[in-house]
Formats: sequence, C-alpha cells, structure tokens
Amino acid sequence: MTDIILGSYGSLDGRHGRWDDAERVKRLEKVNAALIDRAERMMDKEANAYSLFQAAIVLQQQVHQRTEELVAAKRGLEKSNREMLEAKEAAEIANRSKSNFLTAAGHDLLQPLNAARLLLSALSEASLSADGQHLVGQVDRALASIEDLIKSVLDISKLDAGVMVANRGAVRARDLLASVAGEFAPMASQKGLRISVRAPDVTLLSDPVLLKRIISNLVSNAVRYTQEGGVLLGARRRGDTIRLDVVDTGIGIPASCHESIFEEFQRGPEAAQDGPGSDGLGLGLSIVRRMSDTLGHSLGFRSVVGRGSRFSLEVPRLDGAGAPPLAEQPLVPRAYGIADARLLLVENDRLVVDAMRALVARWQCTLRFAQDIPTALTLLEQDDFVPDLIVADYHLDHGLCGPEVVARVRAAAGRAIPAIITTADYSPQVEAEVARQGLALLKKPLKPAELRALIAHHLL
Repeated sequence: MTDIILGSYGSLDGRHGRWDDAERVKRLEKVNAALIDRAERMMDKEANAYSLFQAAIVLQQQVHQRTEELVAAKRGLEKSNREMLEAKEAAEIANRSKSNFLTAAGHDLLQPLNAARLLLSALSEASLSADGQHLVGQVDRALASIEDLIKSVLDISKLDAGVMVANRGAVRARDLLASVAGEFAPMASQKGLRISVRAPDVTLLSDPVLLKRIISNLVSNAVRYTQEGGVLLGARRRGDTIRLDVVDTGIGIPASCHESIFEEFQRGPEAAQDGPGSDGLGLGLSIVRRMSDTLGHSLGFRSVVGRGSRFSLEVPRLDGAGAPPLAEQPLVPRAYGIADARLLLVENDRLVVDAMRALVARWQCTLRFAQDIPTALTLLEQDDFVPDLIVADYHLDHGLCGPEVVARVRAAAGRAIPAIITTADYSPQVEAEVARQGLALLKKPLKPAELRALIAHHLL
C-alpha cells in the first residue's frame, strides 16, 4: 500500500521512474502560473469591457452636450438672421427716406433761389443807373455761388447715401466734350482763355448724365484756376478703354496737396489768394472722385506748379453701333424776339409764378398759370386760352408731375403744344423720363437767357 501511494506522488528514489518533491513543486508552479495567467486575461477582458462601457457613456454625454450647443447656436443664428433682416429693411426704408428727403430738399432749396434769379433778371432789364446795374451783377454772382454750393452739397449727400445710381448707356465722346466746351466757352472768353476739343469719333459705355457732370466739374476747375492760355478737352484710344483728358495751363497743384485735393473744402494754397480764381468752394474734385467711383472709372491726374494740370478718366470703349448725337439746345438768345407769345406756366410755387410773370412781361409775352390739371383745363375751356408753349415744373403738389399736365393739355387742345419741363431734381431718372416723352428740360435755377432762347427755339 505504501508503494502504491508513493508511486502516485513520487518518492525520494527515482529508480523506478517516480517523481521526487522538487519536480512536483516545479510542476505545480507551472500549473499555478498558467492559472494566474488565465485569471489575469479574464480580468483584463472584464476591465476592457468596463472601460468601453464607461467610454460609451462619456461619448453619449458629449454628443448630448454638443447637440444642445448646436441647437442653441441654430436658434442664435435664426435670431441674428431675423435681426439682420429687420436691420436691412430698416436701412432700405431709411435710404428711401433719405433719397426722398434729398430730392425734396434740393427742390425746396432751389425753388426760392430760382425765383430770386428770375426777379433779378427782370430787374436787370429795367432802367437802372450804372451803380444799380453793378449791384445787380454782384447779387447775381452771390446767388450763383449759393447755387453752386447747394448743388455740390446735395450731390455729395446723394453720393454718400448711395441714392445716385448709374444708368449706363452709349455716349459719343466727341459730342460730350463739345457740349461741355460750349457751355464753358463764355466763362473762358471773359478771362481771355481758349477752350478746344480734340477727340476721335468713338463711343463710350457710361452714364451720360454723371459723365458729363464729371467733365463739367473738371473744366470748371480748369477755367477757374487758369489765367493765361487755355483748356483742352481730349480723348485718346487706349485698348479697350478711352482716356478722357482735361488739360489746362493754369497754376498747377503742388505735390504737398496731391493727397488732399479730393477731400471736401480743400483747395491748393494758390487758390486762397485774392484774385479771379479765388471763388472756388473746394467741392468739385470731391464730387468728381465720388462720381468716378460710382461709375467704376479710373481717375488720375498729373500737375506741375506754374505749368498746369491734366486730369484723366478711363472709360470703357463701346464697339458696334454708336450713340445718337446729343440734343443741342441754344444757350444764348436768338436775334429775333418772342413778343406776343402765349405761355402757360404750370407751377405750384407762387413766388416763382410772380417772378416769371415779371420776367416775361419784359419780353412782351402773355402768361397764364395753373397749379394742377383742372386749373389748366379750365383755362382752355372757359377762358379760351390756347398756349403757344407750356412751361411746367416737374414736381407739383400731391405727387402730380409736369409731363402729366402737358399730356392732358395737349389732348384737350387737340395738338402737340411745345413744352419745357423745369426741375430742381437733378436725378438721372427725371432726365431720362423727360427725354423719353420727348420734352425739353431746363434745370433750376433757370437762366433767363437760356429760357428765352429755348422758347424762341420752339416757337420759331
């Protein structure tokens, strides 16, 4: 029995192939190590599963938190969009209000000035002494300065407000420059200056109204600051563009002023000296720059003190069909008179009516006036007054426009009575509408000589 037991567990004697105690311990250690390794692997698996479980919970919390943040951001964005939309609508309403205000302000400011110029013209035709005529001339120059200032300030306000919109079309360069040169020829002649035009027969793509005002402002400055020589209006081909130049032989602009001349109320030091060139307001070049930016035309200049300046404008060239010639209007009175002409004045400002009545009385014309369509039709029906020509303000009361009155009077009279539309609204839209209806346009304040010449042009 003892042998059997020892055979099972080994003995101290290994002769019969039995295990001794050292071998048995070694074997048990291996078994124990294997069991521990298996146990550790099982624990690691359980730990990994627990870690994954914890990670899943953390991820779920992060997803929930991020979802809440996205929802809050979406709500904030929707609120911001609503606020931006409301702000945009408010800005559009403000811009429309500003546009309406500027239009009304221009009309209301220029209306009394228009009446003053007309009354002054009537006074100048009266029998006055030399001193009286001198005073009339001084008042006229003062009113002209006020007119320039009002127009310039309104132009800058409209440009800054963004209510002056470019309406691009075909413009014939030679006709444009010749038209501007003709308007400034009398001013240049008084100073003994020459105005010349050198331009090929090319067509430009630009807003004809704004482009003409840019060139006019440049020519006005050139004539003002030139004492000897003259002013050249030129055009040169430069690839796909045309460079319009206004060159003078004036006092020039010092280098220290090159950066500031396009700012409001800025003039060179020479301009501040007493003399014929000292009456500028320092707004012309500021308006030129703003209008050039509105049109997208590149503006540049070169100047040498004592030798003159050249201002240049790069305008896109328009190939193909050219623009129609600019309509010409006489700027000086014709040799013949307009006596006995019957004029219908459509105007809602009584001061302007009185001024016009005093003026045309000097021309020996008959003037009747109306402020709306019923009054005008009453003159035709009851008073048997058929005018030879209609002079109508564009903006009348209650949203009525002068062209509407002209159309109704023509229909009642049964013939196309010649008509002139006057306005203190300098917007391109008004000019385009008047041109579309084939009517003549005069801008306020009216120049009596120009008005008389245009009346004569239509009647004779």
